[in-house]
Amino acid sequence: MKRRVAILISGRGSNMAALIEAAAAADFPAEIVLVISNRADAGGLEKAAASGIATRVIESKPFGKDRAAFEAVLQAALDQRRIDLICLGGFMRLFTAEFVQRWYGRMLNIHPSLLPSFPGLEPQAQAVRAGVRISGATVHFVIPETDAGPILMQGAVEVYDDDTPERLAERILAIEHRIYPAALRLLAGGRIRIEGNTCKTVGGSGSDASLISPGIG
Repeated sequence: MKRRVAILISGRGSNMAALIEAAAAADFPAEIVLVISNRADAGGLEKAAASGIATRVIESKPFGKDRAAFEAVLQAALDQRRIDLICLGGFMRLFTAEFVQRWYGRMLNIHPSLLPSFPGLEPQAQAVRAGVRISGATVHFVIPETDAGPILMQGAVEVYDDDTPERLAERILAIEHRIYPAALRLLAGGRIRIEGNTCKTVGGSGSDASLISPGIG
């Protein structure tokens, strides 16, 4: 039976769209059944509705700093649709430790850096300033600490000498759209095992692909 997934968004929902497209495949082990936004003006809501996905707006602003009250309404919506897994797609709202614990091992986030490097805001700008040669994106399980948690999947891109944060962000976003659906496929398919602070892939996922920057000829 396919796992039932809710995607939480606050904006345009580009990763949401990638997940919806991937889940349309007959052999995908999960189905996107609900998209929830904490902003009524989120562009992703229209995209989700156009794909035939149920949407729900739960405005976070009226709750102010009362995160628990917001989460109670959110949890009720998730329960109503019998949600098994949550994917965060640019969801700009912090959770309480209690909510995160309830969903531990079942809630994913994606961050545009190779964690644990460059957590927090503007990770692409952090990467450019640091002069790293390789950056990328990370899909990880959500824990109370921001941009932390067991890492499920990562994808890498080169950082060019003349890169700007904006240009780097575009290439990282393309990687995000590839690895987020792949990570959800592994999780929904029962191929991920969490051991302490790390993830193990059941059945192996080895590859001899390498990315070296700058190239060595």
